[in-house]
Amino acid sequence: MINSISISISDEDDLSGRVRLPPRPRRRKTGRNARPGPLRRFSRVLIRWWPVFFLAASVFLFFKVSKHMRRAPDIGRVTLDKGSREDPELEGSIGNLNRLDPVTRAVRGGREPCLKILSHEELIRLDFPPSAGSNISTERIFYKSGEPCPEENATRVGRFNSFTGYPSLHEREESFKVKGAPEVYCGFYCENGGFKISDEDKSYMRKCKAVVSTCAFGGGDDLYQPIGMTDTSLQNVCYVAFWDEITRSSQESEGKVIGDRGMIGKWRIVVVTDLPFSDQRLNGKIPKILSHRLFPEARYSIWVDSKSQFRRDPLGVFEALLWRTGSVFAISEHGARSNLYDEAKAIVRKNKATPEEVEVQLKQYRLDGIPADKRFNGKKALAEASIIVREHTPSTNLFMCLWFNEVVRFTSRDQLSFPYVMRRLNLTGVNMFPVCTRKDLVNSMGHKRKVKPLLRESSTG
Repeated sequence: MINSISISISDEDDLSGRVRLPPRPRRRKTGRNARPGPLRRFSRVLIRWWPVFFLAASVFLFFKVSKHMRRAPDIGRVTLDKGSREDPELEGSIGNLNRLDPVTRAVRGGREPCLKILSHEELIRLDFPPSAGSNISTERIFYKSGEPCPEENATRVGRFNSFTGYPSLHEREESFKVKGAPEVYCGFYCENGGFKISDEDKSYMRKCKAVVSTCAFGGGDDLYQPIGMTDTSLQNVCYVAFWDEITRSSQESEGKVIGDRGMIGKWRIVVVTDLPFSDQRLNGKIPKILSHRLFPEARYSIWVDSKSQFRRDPLGVFEALLWRTGSVFAISEHGARSNLYDEAKAIVRKNKATPEEVEVQLKQYRLDGIPADKRFNGKKALAEASIIVREHTPSTNLFMCLWFNEVVRFTSRDQLSFPYVMRRLNLTGVNMFPVCTRKDLVNSMGHKRKVKPLLRESSTG
């Protein structure tokens, strides 16, 4: 009997008797026929289109550089609503010289000039108005004098000398109590006190009804010619720069020689001899703060630090900052800090005075009840004093006298003592203008070289 065997053949069996294996996974192609990866595709596109990318990059850089160059002259541009920031000096910025373009600030999505000065046609018709006055009821101030000159003696306190006089702490306190016609110490105490000026220069200065002044003692800064003034201002405003012999020698070596009429450009150069202090910063406070003593007939003055170039019409500045606002005194708000105690910390940190002398000053100010408030009469309680615009009234003259005495008694950092005197006198008619206005008034050049100190203490210092 034959057994029959049936064998089923599946599709997976090879008819030749071999078992079919599962298919192999497909391998990626390599070599010339392989599909490139993302990096290689990007490289190919870059190689193919590099001229287009290069042109686009060049156009982008061109517009960025052009925009920067258009804004570069407006170095002083600030946005006031972003808070106070440190205002760095533009050291040696010769590219800042002779700029007349206005400085602007951000206002409601647009920009407006920081200093709204009159047009040229309006400026040439300006004249001095009647005095605005202030809240301090004094018609006249008497300045204490030590004539005949006293000899130096044991009553001398600190840096007080025969130029400053010798105010005691009691006299200091009484000077802030304004009544009648006050008598105060205000420099030039004695004929032998120093700060000697020639009779010819004194005669010139007595004729000034309005003045723009600066000073450079110790050869620290160059002389920058004022710009932006009208012929009317040139006829009615004196420009006076105070030098010592060190500065004259330094400037003459650079070709700036005083002419026959005592002039270099628009500046009348007044060379001062026998400076009262060995500290040149303190000597510089005399023309800065005591302009009413140096120009006894002047009604108005503008002080400009020697590191800056004044670039506006003086009569226009008086109109914008004093007459238009009904003020007798104008000074810039500080750009970085808001009260004298913060300023004291910065002075110590920057080694502008020793911690010991700063603490002596602060101890007295705390004793006198000066708070650490950051606002005073709606304005910042701290000023930046590189530009001072004022009318020479009895109230502002008294303020400057007491400010000078504080600078002599304590540190020479006048920004520290300014808010103290402001609070003690409560002077009204003060225009604390914003930082960007200060930047519009001047081209900031920065200090050029280190000031040379006097080699020895003056006979009166």
